[in-house]
Amino acid sequence: MNDILQYKDYYASVSFSAEDDIFHGKVIGINDLISFEGDSVKTLKDAFIEAVDDYLETCIQINKQPEKMYKGSFNVRIPSELHKKAAIASAIYNISLNDFVKNAINLALMNKKEFEQNCLTE
Repeated sequence: MNDILQYKDYYASVSFSAEDDIFHGKVIGINDLISFEGDSVKTLKDAFIEAVDDYLETCIQINKQPEKMYKGSFNVRIPSELHKKAAIASAIYNISLNDFVKNAINLALMNKKEFEQNCLTE
């Protein structure tokens, strides 16, 4: 699992540059680019909070919606054999392939520990 920070329902991925000896972060799940950095965990977290607060204040000032809007549809590329198995399973359960995938995603999100363990073994 990647290192993720969370503040006010905003999430950021974090990486470390050994060459520069600095932490870098980027807010995920929004249309705009919000990045921040710090030379320690504390300064990185403080910079993240400051970046989110500044972003929200800027959005208020320019009368802009800060959140990324998700349409609820996306393309998924999977191996053809997995596609076949999912299509057969959805027919057995008498649901659409879309509903099968939606339920599978929901199940993965409800069972995060098992999902993480499965991801680590693949």
